[in-house]
Amino acid sequence: GKPLSSLKVVINGAGAAGTAIGKILRCVGHDASVCTSVADVIMCDTKGAIHRGRPDLAGYKLEMLNYTNKHDRAGTVHEVIEGADVFVGVSKGNLLTADDVARMNSDCMVFAMANPQPEIEPDEARRGGAAIVGTGRSDYPNQVNNLLAFPGVFRGALDARATRITEAMKIAAARALAAATSDIDVDHILPDPLDRTVAAYVAKAVAKAALEG
Repeated sequence: GKPLSSLKVVINGAGAAGTAIGKILRCVGHDASVCTSVADVIMCDTKGAIHRGRPDLAGYKLEMLNYTNKHDRAGTVHEVIEGADVFVGVSKGNLLTADDVARMNSDCMVFAMANPQPEIEPDEARRGGAAIVGTGRSDYPNQVNNLLAFPGVFRGALDARATRITEAMKIAAARALAAATSDIDVDHILPDPLDRTVAAYVAKAVAKAALEG
């Protein structure tokens, strides 16, 4: 029930995955006509929030400040998570507690992707007030698995004879995944990773975006 443009997101894990997630959430390199940016993203690494006052930043982490942490918040992930609508973990297990989630905004969303141990167990996240919880594990609801995306992305690229994967193709894949989910509820926000119809559905959307681009 929250507009995408109003969301405040905290990402823990500033490697390749976290950086890519942050860029797509902030529409870096994306056409504003097809991509809606969240309000803000705060990226955290092992030393806490990436902000302008840190003397140890260089390279891509320094570049992140062009599109993240617009209010220049400092502190650990446990501190900057206060007032967030979404937490995305691509880091290490057992990072958060229910108390951390309780400091987030109401009806918050937690995507704890660390494997095999998520940053927080789903029951613990819900105890803290999370409305939606996803992990990378198949034994919990809302498994976020790259199997949902990459077969369709590459099939679509091949079908369109695309020479590169564009930002528009990524957005098309994301929207196709959202549309491929029937009977959405808090435990079913994505299709089942083993649903064989999903790849074809994503491929069609990706191929269309490639040809239009």
